[in-house]
Amino acid sequence: MPLLIVIFGIVLLFLLITKFKLNAFIAFVIVSLVVGVAEGMEFLKVLTAIEVGIGKTLGSLIMILGFGAMLGKLVADSGAAQRITTKLVDKFGKRNIQWAVVLTGFIVGIPMFYTVGFVILIPLVFTVAATTGLPLIYVGLPMLASLSVTHGYLPPHPAPTGIAVMFDADIGKTLLYGIVVAIPAIVIAGPLFSRTIKKIKATPLKEFVNPKVLKDEEMPSTVTSIFTALLPVILIGIASLVEVLMPEDNIITQITSIIGNPVMAMLLSVLVAVYTLGIKRGRAMKEVMASVAQAVAGITMVLLIIAGAGGLKEVLIESGVSDYIGALLKGSTISPLILAWLIATAIRVCVGSATVAGLTAAGIALPLLSSSEVSPELMVLAIGSGSLMLSHVNDGGFWLYKEYFNLSIKDTLRTWTVMETTVGIMGLLGVLVLDIFI
Repeated sequence: MPLLIVIFGIVLLFLLITKFKLNAFIAFVIVSLVVGVAEGMEFLKVLTAIEVGIGKTLGSLIMILGFGAMLGKLVADSGAAQRITTKLVDKFGKRNIQWAVVLTGFIVGIPMFYTVGFVILIPLVFTVAATTGLPLIYVGLPMLASLSVTHGYLPPHPAPTGIAVMFDADIGKTLLYGIVVAIPAIVIAGPLFSRTIKKIKATPLKEFVNPKVLKDEEMPSTVTSIFTALLPVILIGIASLVEVLMPEDNIITQITSIIGNPVMAMLLSVLVAVYTLGIKRGRAMKEVMASVAQAVAGITMVLLIIAGAGGLKEVLIESGVSDYIGALLKGSTISPLILAWLIATAIRVCVGSATVAGLTAAGIALPLLSSSEVSPELMVLAIGSGSLMLSHVNDGGFWLYKEYFNLSIKDTLRTWTVMETTVGIMGLLGVLVLDIFI
């Protein structure tokens, strides 16, 4: 019976979001209340559990995501994203253009939310395709594969960071493992797959073809742009490597553990970006602060959705459903990583949103972690991979891609949906391979 109630709750969540177009945060709260009461909890205790879950989830997460949004905004507004794109395209040349846009998508995608990265980079991709005469999808899809993978796999993006908090996973290790898994996923879903669909013609709408392009002197240098965009990865990565290679009581380990803490890494990166991409470029501090304030305002709803998922997770724990699911799955011979991936995939197909799918799956799959010896970091990546699977008509990203590339639904399914599914499958395979060695 408890499992049926959870299934009913997921179906209700799906209906509220897709059929009744209810805001995802409101839907999460309603479903949490319904599931809690149906599982036999007192109404006020359900409310308390939701409040506790929201508090636990947003604790340090709000700072990481807030600083991440600020950094992404500064990278976009300063022209750093454009500089990275144009420089890499120049260096790689027409023959290797796909690898240039893949690298661009990966570098820009780490600090920048998916939708922002898409809107910023797609007009530049259109310009590159028009200049080189190459098919638009051949140029654009590899970049979107990079953006999608960073969105689903890597902190400081909302879903992987939120899931890492739920699972008490080390964010530095999650990032490093995620990069290892991401590389083959991007290569196969991006450059290799796009070479098989050259015949599909994309004719973007005129308003997207001629983006506002900054002049050379208006943009920061290539080194500054790449260094600032990747600074969080550099700091967190160094801390994780030092932790593995040096004793815990070593002074270097202690220092790197501070600057490599995800919150500190993001804070330091934002402060560096304020100078390198703002003040140093002649922008007034008031103007720079207006940009970061606008960035935070833009992620308010994302934070609320994550908070709502945290509330549902706590209700599942407090009502005993997590223990019940854990007991049911305890004797299963299927890997917890595969089960978690399947749960995320099922919710992704139903709900559409990768963020909602990942966070909801994390709450359900939590007992799988406690009843096994699997790495929590790999569980984060397994769920992140599943949350990208089979994107179709109920996913906002599906329509964003379709409209910008001006494709039919059939061709969108043949390109975008196959690319996202490839990313999801490759992510699971990569996680299973890492599980052998970790």
